[in-house]
Amino acid sequence: MIMKLLELNHISKSFDGLSVLRDVSLSVEKGEIVSVIGPSGSGKSTLLRCATLLEKIDKGELIYKGKKIASPGENGNSIYASKEDIRQAKKIFGMVFQSFNLFPHFSVLQNIIDAPVTVNRENREEAKERAMKLLKQFELDDKADAYPCQLSGGQQQRVSIVRALALDPEIMYFDEPTSALDPELTAGVLKAIKELAREKMTMIIVTHEMNFAKEVSDRIIFMEKGIIQHELSPDDLFDSKYERLNEFIGKIS
Repeated sequence: MIMKLLELNHISKSFDGLSVLRDVSLSVEKGEIVSVIGPSGSGKSTLLRCATLLEKIDKGELIYKGKKIASPGENGNSIYASKEDIRQAKKIFGMVFQSFNLFPHFSVLQNIIDAPVTVNRENREEAKERAMKLLKQFELDDKADAYPCQLSGGQQQRVSIVRALALDPEIMYFDEPTSALDPELTAGVLKAIKELAREKMTMIIVTHEMNFAKEVSDRIIFMEKGIIQHELSPDDLFDSKYERLNEFIGKIS
């Protein structure tokens, strides 16, 4: 039986009375790659922020590897598990944001080993060894001693990916990882994610790169107005029966 790493069941989220997610359900199995597409304001990034515990859901269930991290209470609003359960859940995933979020005063290597050493209490030399192996894999080993300001945007984003991978996550989230990059730099970041796809890393990718989504995904989710409007196979992305989806793709392609 294939394990579901993540389950989001009937989740809702509002900000200041504005409904951003409405009864959204999504599950992801180990080794699966799901791309999430849709217009701005459709709830894609909020979905990721709720899944990664950066935002609390108002209603619904959040489950990691069968363990309930948030579930409905007596009044219907979601109640979260203990701090220890949440801490353990956070070890399961890594997150790469639109902005690179690197520490400017740390070298590339320091950025990568900081969390494994200070949070997970790993041996510094072992953390450095693994970091250098990852940097080499992503063609960045010559940048280990550089600082973020000395790197291109594409290199910074690849360092962000390595930093997340250094914590050995079971599932990776990407929130429009190329939106801040020009087309030339975008190619290097997409290549890095494709490498993870070949390694069967479980991923949820919010993206506006339609050809990339078609190439790497097992499933594609189209969101609009806070709900999942359609779920389709990559083969159907550019030839779907859904008029609104076709209109959206036509505008951004």
